Amino acid sequence: MTAFDSAAQDAAAVGVTICAASGDSGSTDGVSDGNNHVDFPASSPHVLGCGGTTLESAGSEIQSETVWNDGTEGGASGGGFSNQFPLPSWQKQAGVAPPSGGGRGVPDVSGDADPETGYNVLVDGQSMVIGGTSAVAPLWSGLIALLNQQLGKPLGLIQPTLYALPTSDQAFHDITQGSNGAFSAAPGWDPTTGLGSPDGIALSRALSRPSTVSSVKANLRSSV
Repeated sequence: MTAFDSAAQDAAAVGVTICAASGDSGSTDGVSDGNNHVDFPASSPHVLGCGGTTLESAGSEIQSETVWNDGTEGGASGGGFSNQFPLPSWQKQAGVAPPSGGGRGVPDVSGDADPETGYNVLVDGQSMVIGGTSAVAPLWSGLIALLNQQLGKPLGLIQPTLYALPTSDQAFHDITQGSNGAFSAAPGWDPTTGLGSPDGIALSRALSRPSTVSSVKANLRSSV
């Protein structure tokens, strides 16, 4: 885990943003020891951890968005606190408060992961809808690629910048309903869906602000 985290830090130093699923087994991460667990590599502080929501929409309008939790048989957004990696400074500054013995909070962000409300795909000529947080990670990866293109520079270690964005930017849809087992959604960051799901246009606008661009450059330098 330490070696992988070091490799992720190297990637951030050259401007690569790594996105990883927070897991589909809720706050236990599928471990049956009665304790809470987080999924790796989403728990690496140099990886953007991606959690899941259930998204109900009509056309292009969001009707509701809650924590994805279909129960033990159906899957739920992974999230919680790492006991391997300490709380990063950018989470501490954002008010993330882990329980005793806890560290890095997971996930950072989220997106639609419910297989019932997920993504239309074509597999071997057959149309189907898929979900899972493994669909959210490439969703965020694609969004970041578009943002990199628009900004004309790589975002790299984007987490410090995302956590520092003021709520007035409305860059995220804050998820405040639902739970992943041990943890419940709440205003602001929480260990079910992180900062929330993206509003791509608002996020692009926020990241294009001169002060935010300076922050991104500083994060790249600090990753070296």
